[in-house]
Amino acid sequence: MIQLHYFPGNASMTPHMLLEELGAPYERVLVDRTKNAHHSPEYLKLNPNGKIPVLVDGDLVLYETAAIVLHLVDTHAAASLAPALGTAERAQFYKWLMWLTNTLQAEMILYFYPERWADGADGAAQVKRHAEAHIASMIDQLEAEFARHGGPWFLGQRFSALDPFVLMLCRWTRGMARPARTLPNLGPYLQRMLARPAVQRACANEGLGEPLV
Repeated sequence: MIQLHYFPGNASMTPHMLLEELGAPYERVLVDRTKNAHHSPEYLKLNPNGKIPVLVDGDLVLYETAAIVLHLVDTHAAASLAPALGTAERAQFYKWLMWLTNTLQAEMILYFYPERWADGADGAAQVKRHAEAHIASMIDQLEAEFARHGGPWFLGQRFSALDPFVLMLCRWTRGMARPARTLPNLGPYLQRMLARPAVQRACANEGLGEPLV
C-alpha cells in the first residue's frame, strides 16, 4: 500500500488531496515537525534533505511534491488527471506544474523562512517584505490565467492534478496582506475547490482549522 509521509498544511497537502481524489488506498504517516521528526535518522533515510513529503509505493521511495504528483498521475492514468501524453495541453500541464513548485513555492519559502537568507531581524524582515511582493505578482498570474480561459478549474473546463497544488499555495497566502481568496477569479475558485469531497476529507484528516484559505 502507498504510504504518504506528511505534516498538516505542509507541501504534503497536495499529494494528500490527490490521493483522495484518486480514491487510491493509502496510509498516512505523520512526520511530526514539532518534534523535529523530519530530521530524525529514520526519516533522513527516506529523504536526506529532511523535507516533507515522502511517498513510498512498494519499493519506490519518492520525494519532491511535483515528482509525486507526476507519479500518481502516471500510475492512475484512468483517472485522467492530466492531459494526454504528447499533446500541447500536456506540455502546458508540465509548464504550470514546474512553475508552481520552482517559482511560486520557492518564493513562499523565502516568505516563511526569511531568517535563512539574512543576518538579524531587520534583514529577515526585508527578505520577507520583498518575497511577499513577488508572491503577490505571481498570484496575479494565476488570477490572469482564470480570466483568460474563463473555466472553473486551473486548466479550464477540466479538473486536473494541478488544482490541488494551486489550492495549497493559495492557502499559504491566507495571512498575507492580499490573500488569494480576495481576488475576483481565485476567490470563487478556491471555494469550488473546498467544496470537493476529496479536499474536505484531506483537510479533515489533517485537522486543519479555519481559515482554510
